Amino acid sequence: MYDVRPNTIIGFHGCDLSVRNKLISDPNTVEVSSKPYDWLGNGFYFWENNYTRAQQWADDKAAKGEISSPAVVGAVLQLGNCCDFLDSKFTGIIELYYPAMAAEYLAANKPLPKNVEARDDAHKDKLVRLLDCATIEYMHKVVTETYFKDISAQGHSSSKVFDSVRGAFSEGGPAFPGAGIQKKSHIQVCIRNLNCIKGFFIPREEIDFPLPL
Repeated sequence: MYDVRPNTIIGFHGCDLSVRNKLISDPNTVEVSSKPYDWLGNGFYFWENNYTRAQQWADDKAAKGEISSPAVVGAVLQLGNCCDFLDSKFTGIIELYYPAMAAEYLAANKPLPKNVEARDDAHKDKLVRLLDCATIEYMHKVVTETYFKDISAQGHSSSKVFDSVRGAFSEGGPAFPGAGIQKKSHIQVCIRNLNCIKGFFIPREEIDFPLPL
């Protein structure tokens, strides 16, 4: 009953300037991420209401030589049927899928993926989320297969395919000595159903308000 997130939110996506310009001029050219370590599974990623973190991410990529001109594109989003890990219902759901996935890996005599450290991360936040991504993608696979099987057999299904995934993360080390607040804490949104992206925009620079007399 409360799974659908009907409200509109703003997301920011860090990228190369060429990618930003392409999304602005041709907003249907969205390329989703399908890396095995995507934190919330495969999809198109945004930092929720966090321009600064998106810019930091792009700047870091540029410093590593992975992009040439760091930029940020904004987007208007509606999350639809959202697997929201800020909601205890969905952390409970993903917890149930893990044993089934682990059993499949064991039966296939394959090693289970693990979350591991990134080589350049001094804070040991296990930034390479291989296990999380595999478990979320396993959940999507089972849900989608069940949905289409039900549709084929009976014309309807009680299974609901997720449009998006949302999660909160703490990383980056303490904001000050002894703090529980982390420097890079953020809410991340992974869009699977691209119809959830209502449009892209170039973020404006803030102006002084009220204007001087």
